[in-house]
This record gives sequence, C-alpha cells and structure tokens, in this order.
Amino acid sequence: MRIADIRARLHALGAQPLHVDRVLRDWVRVMDHDRGRRRPDDFLPKPVREALPGLDAELDALARVVSEHPAEDGSARLLVGLADGQAVESVLLPRDGVCVSSQVGCAVGCTFCMTGRDGLLRQVTSGEIVAQVVLARRRRPVRKVVFMGMGEPAHNLDNVLEAIDLLGTEGDIPHKNLVLSTVGDARVFARLPQGRVKPALALSLHTTKPALRAQLLPRAPRLDPAALVEEGERYARLTGYPIQYQWTLLDGVNDGQDELDAIVDLLRGKYAVLNMIPYNFNPGLPFRRPDWDRARAIAAHLSGRRILTKLRDSAGQDVDGGCGQLRARAAQPVVLQRR
Repeated sequence: MRIADIRARLHALGAQPLHVDRVLRDWVRVMDHDRGRRRPDDFLPKPVREALPGLDAELDALARVVSEHPAEDGSARLLVGLADGQAVESVLLPRDGVCVSSQVGCAVGCTFCMTGRDGLLRQVTSGEIVAQVVLARRRRPVRKVVFMGMGEPAHNLDNVLEAIDLLGTEGDIPHKNLVLSTVGDARVFARLPQGRVKPALALSLHTTKPALRAQLLPRAPRLDPAALVEEGERYARLTGYPIQYQWTLLDGVNDGQDELDAIVDLLRGKYAVLNMIPYNFNPGLPFRRPDWDRARAIAAHLSGRRILTKLRDSAGQDVDGGCGQLRARAAQPVVLQRR
C-alpha cells in the first residue's frame, strides 16, 4: 500500500485534502482519531468515518514486530514482518531516532554488508516505510528518521520520497532530521531539490580511490568520489544542511595514510561532516573491525587537519547490529530446511 493509494481511497469516499491530511496525521503520529478539537463526527464525511476502522486495520497490518532485541547502548533492533511474509529491519536509535529499511535485500552488493548477499527481493512501499516509523513511535518518541537500513533508497525513490513527504509534513519530523543515505545516483541529485520536503543527505564514500570503491560497491553507479562530493556540495549549499559522508572503517583496507591525505584534499572547505564508523563484524565476511584506539587516532588526525570528523560506534553491535544480520539469522532455519 502506497501513501498515494491511501489518499486516492479517501478522496473516493468524499474526503477533502484537509480530511485526508487529518487521517494520515493521526496514523503517522500515533494519535486517536477522537483526539483534538475537531472530532471525527463533526469534521470527517460520514463515508470516511465508516471506513476508518477497516482502514486502520489495514494500516496496522502493513508491518508488525516479529522480534525485538534491546542493546546496551539504548538502541533496539527490530525484525519487522511485512504482510507478504518478507521481513526487514528497523533500529530504534538513542536520542529519539529510528533507522528504517527501504528494500527487502539490496542490489548494490557492498562487499562488507550482509543485506545485499541475497540481492534485491522486492521494494518496500511508502506505506510500509511509514509503518516502520509508526511501530517505533509506539515504543518511544521519534524525532529523527534515517534511511540507512536495508536497501538502497535511490533504487526505490518514488516510495522513499513519498514517505519522506508525509513524515516531513503530517509526521512532524524536521526536514533536516530526515536523512536519506545513498551510494550516489544521478536520480537522487535530480529529484531531491524538487520536493517540498528536502531531506538531509548522507553519501556513502568509504574510499577516495575509484578502483577500490568499485571493488567495495560493485554495483553502485561508477561515480568518481570527487564527482560524488561535487554533487553533494551543490545539494548542501541548496538546503543549508551539511552532507554526511559515510566511511565504514575497514582494517587494512581504507585506513591508510594515503586515504587520510586524500580525504583532506577532497573534503577541506566543503560543507560536510565525515562519519567514520568502524566496521560492524559480520561472520563469514573477510573484513575486520580496526582497533578502537586506531580509529580514534584516525578521527583525531583528520579533525586536526580541519576535517569535521565524527567517530561513530554503530548502534546495537551486541544484538547483530549490522544491516541484514538479524534478518539473515532469522531466515537461516528456513534456508537449512529447504536444503
């Protein structure tokens, strides 16, 4: 179910735009329909009121929590079941955030990520994306939504932008607190400036070397890191939000002095924040998490060279915190059964 489908159904029942917004607002903010000054009996057309119980049930069925895994850092990873039996992951983040998934699986195939190992299974609809936020809000306040879960948002842009529009209007999420993460795609840079809600942008950089980037992100657009930063800078100046450049720190792969010097050349003077995230260990993948003292020294070195660098510890590592790990673990018995 897409947000556009919900709007069309309500319009067909005689709802005006303000009625549609009210129904969607109640859903995305997890509010009772009777709450507020305008009671449904006095405000909504009768056919809409009669359809509300059924619509509410459909919206509730879009996503459900299959399992919840709290972590010591205050985060919690949710395995979210969708109506067709597929599953995605959401993460309740410290400081009132939630990380949502935009695809079941992923086609990019980043070599250090579990999500893409099975390829892309299907798109997540805008309704299912918003439903992940609703599930989170039923557990704790949500004031920030990051599209950094399973999937590449650029490959599901219609649904992602539709969800962002609702979250940034009726969902009462500040636009700068809606963060779309992408490996970089021309469609993102073309379409994001056109929306009434312009999210913040996180770009997966991971290396300054084109050949190494092609190896780590084998099916990402062949966009030179310098060209990616140039596109990001244009969007940052347009929106007034700094670009968040994501760098998964891989021991012995992208943590050398040559990379650090190139980062300085690439990002100095840019409206940017470099998020360095030490690799979150995935069993069966040939990468290692660098020593924390080494990671801290790298971040300090870059900060000393006037690159705004934040060293981030990926949330929920003690509960299979890397994207795709929880889903893979849950699906493992099914795979074994088929064999």
